[in-house]
Amino acid sequence: MRKRFLIIISLIALVNLTFTVMAFAQEESTGEAIAEETLTEEAVVEEELPFEEAPESGGLEMFARKIVGSGLVDIFIQGGFVMYPILLLVIWGLATVIWKIISLNYAKINLKDFLDKLIPLVADKKYDEAIRLCEETKGPVAAVMHLGLLKVDKGIDAVEKAIENAGVIEMAFLEKGFIPLSTTINLAPMFGFFGTIVGMIKAFRDIAAAGEVEPTIVATGIQIALITTAAGLAVAIPMQFFNNMFLGMVDGLVMDMQRGSEKLVETLVESK
Repeated sequence: MRKRFLIIISLIALVNLTFTVMAFAQEESTGEAIAEETLTEEAVVEEELPFEEAPESGGLEMFARKIVGSGLVDIFIQGGFVMYPILLLVIWGLATVIWKIISLNYAKINLKDFLDKLIPLVADKKYDEAIRLCEETKGPVAAVMHLGLLKVDKGIDAVEKAIENAGVIEMAFLEKGFIPLSTTINLAPMFGFFGTIVGMIKAFRDIAAAGEVEPTIVATGIQIALITTAAGLAVAIPMQFFNNMFLGMVDGLVMDMQRGSEKLVETLVESK
């Protein structure tokens, strides 16, 4: 379990590193095309000022540059207003991913070891000890079998009904977090494509204003279109990966609940 957790954390770090490298590469490729538009005399003076003398409006930007790097901040600004909802989706999605990693790893137990301790107690009709073992064991498997053992004095049918109801409740807890992940996966590319339309509108508007077509005229609009599209896909792709991974982990837990419940009922029937 600990090894799996370290692997998942490493994957998160790898995804972030890949996005950072792509961002820096994009900045270098577009820097020359927009140099004449961005390097004004006011910007040069602002860059030469020390941090204490910079205007208050630039304080947050300077802080962000120190935290996440100058390249990512520049690309974020160049992407326009569409980048802000994408940033919110990133924060929401990453928070959900971290929470799901912790909760699902906490829910996972070694089913064989647990059954090796529980089944002999049930076979010997030591139900109080079996209930206590379930209470001391984490995860949905132990919770389902705990509720089943509480009904053992009312017959096998009552045990099966309690296990079924407990399984529905535990499944509801296991499925939490998939809606935020699905929302992030669906909305991030949509905002990216929306940014693409905004960028193309800006490009054609600049052409109409200039009366001619030149690369430098349409560079800003095309830049917005490419950055927002790339940002939307960069958010959706890793979120889709984690969503599928979590679905697999939940399926494994459901199988453990089913196998454990069947073994418990079988033992109760044999011990009668």
